[in-house]
Amino acid sequence: MQYHCYMKIWIKLLIGSALGVAFGFAAPETPRMMEALAWLEQFALRVGRYALVPALLFSLAIGIYELRKDARFWPMVLKNLLMIAAASAAVILVGVLAALAVSPSGIPITAEEQLYAVYFDVAGGVKELFPFNMLSALAGEGTFLLPVYVFAFFLGIGLSYDKTYSKPVIALVDSLSRIFFHIASLFVEILGFLMIALSGYWAIRFRGVLQTGVFNELMLMLAVLALALGFGILPALLYLLPKSKGRPRTSPWAVLYGSFGPAIAAFFSGDVNFSLPALLRHAKESFGIRRRSSALTLAMFTAFCRGGSAMVGVVAFIVVFNSYFNIGITAAEIAAVSLHALGISFLLARHPGSGAYAALAALSLGFGRVEEGYLILRPIAFYLIAIGTFLDVMLASFGNYAAARLGGFAEEKKARQFI
Repeated sequence: MQYHCYMKIWIKLLIGSALGVAFGFAAPETPRMMEALAWLEQFALRVGRYALVPALLFSLAIGIYELRKDARFWPMVLKNLLMIAAASAAVILVGVLAALAVSPSGIPITAEEQLYAVYFDVAGGVKELFPFNMLSALAGEGTFLLPVYVFAFFLGIGLSYDKTYSKPVIALVDSLSRIFFHIASLFVEILGFLMIALSGYWAIRFRGVLQTGVFNELMLMLAVLALALGFGILPALLYLLPKSKGRPRTSPWAVLYGSFGPAIAAFFSGDVNFSLPALLRHAKESFGIRRRSSALTLAMFTAFCRGGSAMVGVVAFIVVFNSYFNIGITAAEIAAVSLHALGISFLLARHPGSGAYAALAALSLGFGRVEEGYLILRPIAFYLIAIGTFLDVMLASFGNYAAARLGGFAEEKKARQFI
């Protein structure tokens, strides 16, 4: 009940975004203005992610310890992996079918030099999971979080060692988890101000792209797809959750309402990690999900369930492919591209702020006939990333709730109690 006297977080984010969009459409698109907004965007992203690593590290470590103590860690990991694979495959399938059915007008093919490189170094990412010094995993920029998760995993296992020695450390890690969660929550409170800069920079670029008219049909199709998936199909899937004895059936619209704030942050930031503090806080204070469940599930979903970004990448790839070749894409090529996109969706952890464009680049370079495809769509890279990140965060939020509900880790709350 204490939240009634405060403005809801989603309202703060919506107001900040609206102010930024209004500014972006009114501001002059001069080099100095673009440089200033680009700087403000980077500053806002840094502030938003400032407290993320310690909050995740200690919450995940104590969550792994508690799950292992109850012998529920590996079953939950397996359940999450199955949900991640199913959700990513379903979203990609919907996107491919929509791209084939709607078939937007071809995009003019222009000669592009490869001045903007997108690195998709899976082997390098695997090496980064185990640096030479374990503690150096905590000294990074906080962009690639998998090394932090590996550190948290071994810390959680270590807490089970010998209670005589580990009990004080367990209490310390538990306290640090709560302290840094509180610090991260304070930063969530100021996200509304940060959204002014992020949405302003987004809007001024969007205005410039709209004026060219080249990509409007593709952008419209992706917007309709995102709205249909995020506000229709994904919430409806929650009806499939089994009804628990003595508990009401899941209300997908309440979960959608609780996911709206992180979704706004995801869209205008284009960065999954920027939205993670909001996801963590909403999981606890809106959905009543216990820490041991939300820390593990959100870590897994935001790292491996990037089906939204992969879907945007494959839709954009099909449109570019059809622009290159009048005969269109064959059924065999569609199957190959879709499977490739599904594989890519599990490998985007190193690209929290460029997921959809990285997926498009990987698809373009992986199919030699359209290697320049991602360069042609570089002017709308920010838009592709925004749509993909929005869907990734919606998948993470719904997946987190579903996993908690299935595992008995969610305490039912009224929508009016949501933050």
